[in-house]
Amino acid sequence: MKRLSGVRLKVEDPAGLAGFYAKVFGMEIREEGGAWRAGYAGEDADLILLPGGRALPHSREERFWKIGICLPDLDIACDQLRRAGVEVSAPHQFRDIGYMAHLHDPEGFAIELLQHDFLGNRPEGAGDPARRLGGGAHVGQVTLRTGRIAAELEQHADMKLLSVQDVAEFGFDLYFLAYTDETPPEADLKAVANREWLWRRPYTTLEFQHIAGAQLRGSPAFQGLEIS
Repeated sequence: MKRLSGVRLKVEDPAGLAGFYAKVFGMEIREEGGAWRAGYAGEDADLILLPGGRALPHSREERFWKIGICLPDLDIACDQLRRAGVEVSAPHQFRDIGYMAHLHDPEGFAIELLQHDFLGNRPEGAGDPARRLGGGAHVGQVTLRTGRIAAELEQHADMKLLSVQDVAEFGFDLYFLAYTDETPPEADLKAVANREWLWRRPYTTLEFQHIAGAQLRGSPAFQGLEIS
């Protein structure tokens, strides 16, 4: 079966940014034909850091938004990041979607940290303070923005739609797709019960933030997805 195996980003300093992901997030890195690849050992996607980019402010009007890293214990992860001198937002439960925090890497790319379990649902001993980010981290989402979700679903018809999450008060909704044979626990893809299940999947989902009718511009850094 195919899988979402990488996201290509053109950056200013591929080696330096790869080093950040290795040191701070515990990713494995390797040089690959002038680019650098950073990722976890597993079936999730890697970050493919290509040369030739510039560190520019990233706009909400751009197609590329963020990567999401899912992990067992967000509080351990945030504590480790702060002790390493990395600025990260306070963990919070965002509606009925997830317990999360946010930060930016040295070139300004947004990173979302998302706990497997909602606030108050985390099992005791879920994370290991002796391991980077508490252990068990993986790239859970690559997130793009769109104003035309029907066209995106048609273009990615070979992927399975796993979850739809309404965030109407913020003016968008979320769609999560993946290459998988798995079926969510609840048949209703809007069911809240599917969300913690989704954050535990070992593969990377393609997430669309759908802002109906939005006119988005291309992201200079985003060079597409790797499907293998």
